[in-house]
Amino acid sequence: MSKNTHSTAKPNFFGSQTESDLFAKPTESSPKIEEIEEVRPETAIVYCEGNFAGIDGKTANGLARHSRKYKILSIIDSEKEGLDAGEVLDGKKNHIPIYRDLGTALAHAGRAPNHLIFGIAPASGMLSPAERRLLLRAIGYGINIVNGLHEFLNDDPEFTAACAKSGVVIRDVRKPRPKKDLRVFTGRITEVTCPRIAVLGTDCAIGKRTTATILAKELKARGIKAIMIGTGQTGLIQGARYGLALDAVPSQFCAGELEATILEAIENENPDVILIEGQGSLSHPAYSTSSFILRGSCPQAVVLQHAPGRKHRCDFDSMPMPTPASEIKLIETFAKTKVIGLTLNHENMTDTEVSEAIIKYEKELGIPSTDVLTRPPERLVEMVLSFFPQIGAEVST
Repeated sequence: MSKNTHSTAKPNFFGSQTESDLFAKPTESSPKIEEIEEVRPETAIVYCEGNFAGIDGKTANGLARHSRKYKILSIIDSEKEGLDAGEVLDGKKNHIPIYRDLGTALAHAGRAPNHLIFGIAPASGMLSPAERRLLLRAIGYGINIVNGLHEFLNDDPEFTAACAKSGVVIRDVRKPRPKKDLRVFTGRITEVTCPRIAVLGTDCAIGKRTTATILAKELKARGIKAIMIGTGQTGLIQGARYGLALDAVPSQFCAGELEATILEAIENENPDVILIEGQGSLSHPAYSTSSFILRGSCPQAVVLQHAPGRKHRCDFDSMPMPTPASEIKLIETFAKTKVIGLTLNHENMTDTEVSEAIIKYEKELGIPSTDVLTRPPERLVEMVLSFFPQIGAEVST
């Protein structure tokens, strides 16, 4: 926890350089923070400058929609200053405000949060110089840092020195366990009878985690004990009890680490069903995580996420999106599993277009389809219960 102290004097948060100097867009002066006080644990501000509601803002987007571990106080993005995060994402207010910079966010909070979460997931996986200065400044205020990048800040002497001086910590979410402790695949997962469903996609940043989160919530609401296995930094930051950042694990150990994590969840929780968050896309040449998820979890079923309005893959303008049919064929050829439903990301689509797409894909693919964010959740639950009727039967008895 951060070591903030109560003071009657106005603290100088920015020294000779204001936060606005880092991300300058001339506006009226931000309100002043009169005092910094201790607050209850696990409050956080999420930094997502220029990316909220965009593809690279997926960590912030996910936290604005769902967070078990942190109480999200606000989002930082000067391009969407003054808006409500929920309204920006889903057209429905969730009362998480968006502010232009850290100073403004702190001023409106009235007290220092425990954490500043870096909510951007750039393709480089690294901090820019301006972002580096911002995080160091936050550390100077006594705020802990939650970092989901491939750049591990606890390995950086400047950051470790700053943390020691301010008495705070950095959580490098993606950092795997020491190599001597990494586990290899054993095959024990094939002996487990607990239903396992992987939520995969036709591209990265397409809504796989959101779909898995909603599915877990809806199953639990019906008395079905569903455990979600996080496989990326956002799910871990949101508070997934079981998981790992799969893309940071050496490839030799990816399948084994995932298998071991699932076995731990089954042994500890005795769940009715396991949901595995997907990463990337099996057909995407830039990512191999989907293959490790299919190998390490050996899922009996897959729910596939697709964005009909997306013309090309994220960060690859020359790569057209695959069709759901081609992705399904690849998945079912690669692994002994069955795609049981298609869920849609409605980006760049009207509501009418979503309805038309649902009808089209159900006819074309012969499996149920829905949009988990704009359609009733029952359809998503039905995908699971129709394929695993024993789950619903166990609950009803």
